[in-house]
Amino acid sequence: MEKGLGMRLHSYIQGCWKAGRGRPVPLLSAVDGRLVAEVSSEGFDFSEVAAFGRQVGGPALRELTFHQRALLLKSLAQHLLEHKEEFYRLSRETGATRDDSWIDIEGGIATLFAYSGKGRRELPNSHVYVDGEPEPLSKNGTFVGQHIYTPMTGVAVHINAFNFPCWGMLEKLAPSFIAGMPCIVKPASQTAYLTELMARRILESGILPKGSLQLICGSIGDLLDHLSAQDAVTFTGSSGTGLMLRRHPALLRHSIRFTMEADSLNASVLGPDAQPGTPEFDLYIAEVVREMTVKCGQKCTAIRRALVPRAFVQPVIEALEARLRNLVIGDPWIPGVSMGALASRAQCSEVRERVNRIAQGARIVYDGAATQLPEGPLARQGAFFAPVVLYCDSPFENSQVHDIEAFGPVTTIVPYDDGAQAIELANRGQGSLVGSIFTGDDEFSRQLVLGIGAWHGRVLIVNRDCAAESTGHGSPLPGLIHGGPGRAGGGEEMGGIRGVLHYMQRNALQGSPTTLSRITGKWIRGAEPLTKPGHPFRKRLGELEVGESILTGKRQLTLADIEHFAKLSGDRFYAHMDEAAARANPFFEGRVAHGYFIVSAAAGLFVDPAPGPVLANYGLENLRFLAPVAPGDEIQVRFTCKQITPRETEDYGEVRWDCQVFNQAGVLVATYDVLTLVAKH
Repeated sequence: MEKGLGMRLHSYIQGCWKAGRGRPVPLLSAVDGRLVAEVSSEGFDFSEVAAFGRQVGGPALRELTFHQRALLLKSLAQHLLEHKEEFYRLSRETGATRDDSWIDIEGGIATLFAYSGKGRRELPNSHVYVDGEPEPLSKNGTFVGQHIYTPMTGVAVHINAFNFPCWGMLEKLAPSFIAGMPCIVKPASQTAYLTELMARRILESGILPKGSLQLICGSIGDLLDHLSAQDAVTFTGSSGTGLMLRRHPALLRHSIRFTMEADSLNASVLGPDAQPGTPEFDLYIAEVVREMTVKCGQKCTAIRRALVPRAFVQPVIEALEARLRNLVIGDPWIPGVSMGALASRAQCSEVRERVNRIAQGARIVYDGAATQLPEGPLARQGAFFAPVVLYCDSPFENSQVHDIEAFGPVTTIVPYDDGAQAIELANRGQGSLVGSIFTGDDEFSRQLVLGIGAWHGRVLIVNRDCAAESTGHGSPLPGLIHGGPGRAGGGEEMGGIRGVLHYMQRNALQGSPTTLSRITGKWIRGAEPLTKPGHPFRKRLGELEVGESILTGKRQLTLADIEHFAKLSGDRFYAHMDEAAARANPFFEGRVAHGYFIVSAAAGLFVDPAPGPVLANYGLENLRFLAPVAPGDEIQVRFTCKQITPRETEDYGEVRWDCQVFNQAGVLVATYDVLTLVAKH
């Protein structure tokens, strides 16, 4: 469908593209006011939309392993990169500059890459995620507990905001897709034309299983009425709309998982040490300006309140004004333009109205409206808004600055006199997605983090040491949670694998170690070992079985061994070399073997030295030394295949082995996991 011609957007539901009936809503360009598209979802049967996701998309996704779903995301990301210039061209109509669009388009695609990598590195190549270590529930170990996560069998409904039409879809799609949950995406209508274009390219690729992605352009109608306990809803937008959705009868009745990311009056604090002329002061000014102007300040993570030491107020005002004066506002497609437009003229009116309300308790110290707005047709039809800086001299008496968010290029300077005041003022935002601290004083950073942590989802600390690589105040990252308490919505998105687990059900299994090992695909101590012919190091990946175990021969460790290892390693710790000093230690009765010598000697017992399917040992995990080994003691190893993780795109996989080292009395002296790479063929 050719965009920019007022064509009606289509929704992708039940496996095909459909246009809604009735009178559509016109969607206008934020730059010049012309008709970009029209949208309507009238006439759709939303009960069938939900059913299609559950009955078609869900089973197709759950048939795949975590790794297989992760690889599909990688293929999808690569495919979208090939079409990025098409997305950039249409993104101009949202009012975004190319730099703004980069965050939305390539930032969203990067999130797919990130989750693809995390899914393959941090999740097993199976259908069950094992959560933590087994819980012993009985004296003899025949009855244990194990937490696991299994996929939910419903749909994930993602209701997104207008400011990030691409990233908003992809950052929610990635974790829910990895979890095995089909998505129904509802973009905000104002910029739905860009989401619809990207969704078309996704669906045309044929990469995703049928039913795993549906798109609703327009209203979701009565969709929420048809959700149940296996479904999930995420919402990004205003707190008012979010609260209305949170109270929906179906969500309450079925305890449906609901994640909200809403208004956030984020604060950034300039430390008392960061006086004018320091790198931290300059970094702070640059960050406030960036957060005011990127996406025209239409970011839920933007800096709305700039908290500065009272003595620095005037230098901060002057520094901000000097930078803001150089902004060029206009058509974001024209080279040299540094800030584009808000999403709509209605948005301009709303931002100005909120600035006026904030100004009831503050004064405007910079307003570029008179000199920076474009002239001619763009001024009449575009949604341009110049930066505004306010100053609230009495922030404890005037609540407007802490209560009212102007969702545009607007910030308010708020003075503080000491760290305690900075903490109280930051927390008066009533819950924020992010707070930042610009200081070279680590003690001040610590004071603020401990003081504001409960009211913030993320805290960024910037100084001259990390500034060059800092991702900035307003940048949510796939590996970190995006969300915040209170006013910010009380939810969390992304956060690496934490975001995946939101779309899965945690189960507490109870049973015998053998039974739970077979269910989870991960061997649990106490399970019946499998004794099979041949050394496990002689077996290819497909020939190994979880639970396959060998009991090695024994080796006596002598005093000469200990002294030789000390000479070889250079580790001459007194407990290994000085009999009297070792006896004075409350843990030993005399000289003992080095722990790392025990690990090395154990390897000598279980390693098969000839070339074979085992390609490499790439690490140990969970190493614990449980009892001392004295000269003359013998050690023996129980070596068990704990977990097998094939790598989908490689000729090898990872095998995790449980290693238990015992002495001649059967006492466990060391335990750890050995990680090896094993050939498939």
